[in-house]
Amino acid sequence: MIPLTLSALSVATALAAGASARLAPASVVADRPATLPVVAPVMECEKLGGLDLSDGVGARTRITAATSGNDATPAPYCRVTGYVEPAVNFEVRLPLTNWTQRFVQTGCGGLCGHVSIRLANAGGCDPAGRGELALASTDMGHSGGMEGEFGEDPQRRIDFAYRGVHVTTLAAKALIAAFYGRPPKYSYFSGCSDGGREALMAAQRYPGDFDGITAGAAAMNFTTQNTFYHGWNALKNTAADGAAVLTADTLPALHEAAVRACDSADGLEDGLIADPVGCRFDPGGLRCRGDQPAAVCLTPAQVEAARAIYAGARDAAGNKLVLGGPLPGSELSWAGVFVPRPGSTRLMSPSIATGALKYLVYERNPPSGYRLADLQFTRESFTQTTTLHGLYDATNPDLSAFATRGGRLILWHGMADPHISPLNSIAYHTAMIRVMGAAAVERFARLYLFPGGDHCGGGEGPFDMDLLSPIMAWVEQGTAPFAIIASHRVGGRTGPIAAIPPGLPSPGAPAEATPSRVDRTRPAFPYPLTTRYNGAGSIDDARNFGPGPAAPVGDDALHWLGASFYAPGRALWCAPEGTTLKCRSTR
Repeated sequence: MIPLTLSALSVATALAAGASARLAPASVVADRPATLPVVAPVMECEKLGGLDLSDGVGARTRITAATSGNDATPAPYCRVTGYVEPAVNFEVRLPLTNWTQRFVQTGCGGLCGHVSIRLANAGGCDPAGRGELALASTDMGHSGGMEGEFGEDPQRRIDFAYRGVHVTTLAAKALIAAFYGRPPKYSYFSGCSDGGREALMAAQRYPGDFDGITAGAAAMNFTTQNTFYHGWNALKNTAADGAAVLTADTLPALHEAAVRACDSADGLEDGLIADPVGCRFDPGGLRCRGDQPAAVCLTPAQVEAARAIYAGARDAAGNKLVLGGPLPGSELSWAGVFVPRPGSTRLMSPSIATGALKYLVYERNPPSGYRLADLQFTRESFTQTTTLHGLYDATNPDLSAFATRGGRLILWHGMADPHISPLNSIAYHTAMIRVMGAAAVERFARLYLFPGGDHCGGGEGPFDMDLLSPIMAWVEQGTAPFAIIASHRVGGRTGPIAAIPPGLPSPGAPAEATPSRVDRTRPAFPYPLTTRYNGAGSIDDARNFGPGPAAPVGDDALHWLGASFYAPGRALWCAPEGTTLKCRSTR
């Protein structure tokens, strides 16, 4: 087997070969999709309501409404709602006047439970801005929030895990074929967080569904992410009396110390940690001494809590139960996740972990009185908790079927993500190289990492970018992406998710209460290439940066108890059997 570092370096060499011609100012302009002719509908919108799509979907499917609308989007469309039995609700939007033969399905976050078409990372994409895309999304088979009670129904577990997105794809394509008299020429999936997991699940289980996929901050290790990762962070930040150890007012000092320790490691002091995986920051340096005010130092208990959170969930022997905790540089984003905001006790981590543990990850749900404090951080508990890893997780690195039929994949992750460690995306890309070979991966997949990027959007670093144009250009024109230009905004809400309201994106500035302006742009290059300042000009201008030396993450950082999950043949295909699941493995 080729050593990891050599495989990653060979990918970097292939990516950098001939790239110098693309580093002129023109390289900061995204590659464009093909110009495709407009196809008009062949039937009236309202008549879609009488269609029976069951044969094409493979399950009883009903249309509940088909109406023409606009909703202040770039172009009028036909809005179709329906469901696939037993309860996979979906929405499809079909342009009435300017469909250019493309279909984009958008992912859902958290545990989903609602239908919302949110086309993020598309600012600057002309087909999106002009309303030329057929769009679809689904609630993944249930309604509700983060509690996870739907897990008491085995069919709804399956629909959430993988079936709901797939049958929605089939229904949407059938509606497109009926409405326009032809299927889409190109089909895409765009998702982040659980939407990123859904994206990878499509590539792994249904390689014929999409031609191009963008998968951001993928919750691919669903079983450990939603239990050990969030459970550990929540419990380690809870004192014996139930009070929070770290509070929001301590995070700025912690963040500033981390940045001071590692900002300059890349040779550029810009307030961002370019390599948080390699950052060796110990919060012990912030331990309070003398009469220091609480806002600038940490108590001994707070130091230990911060150390535990950075380290990630482990057993008593030090074995890692997750790939890693949040990385240095992410501290300001901890508030509201596992550190309470001022005046609020609502936190995402304990809610996510408790719901997953009570209703989803075990073959038989625990007693109703189960509490998060009952979770044991042991090797035995890891084995029990990951029994259904093959149902929910999207970690199969063998995408040969997807690649063979011409599929293209862009993975992306913010390095300051407090919800899902970027090490997950790095480990998946590394496993793809190990299983498929460096040359094969370079032909169809890219991974982009964004220093200072939060979870799916926002953060201190440039993290607002158009990913739809590059994936379309790659699929339609054969132009592989190289530099992805990201921007950072001040004076308003930032980030691709915050910037895009439900529905189609506006071709102009993002909808927000306060006007914003771009104060920094920065390119990202395919992993393991780094980004290097050219030495002249503003550090806030992407044109003054180019690709730097490859810096692949080593095997030691990717070693954990679930490392074997990143292998072919571990997926479970399940069917309900009474109140339980009957599953078969692909091994």
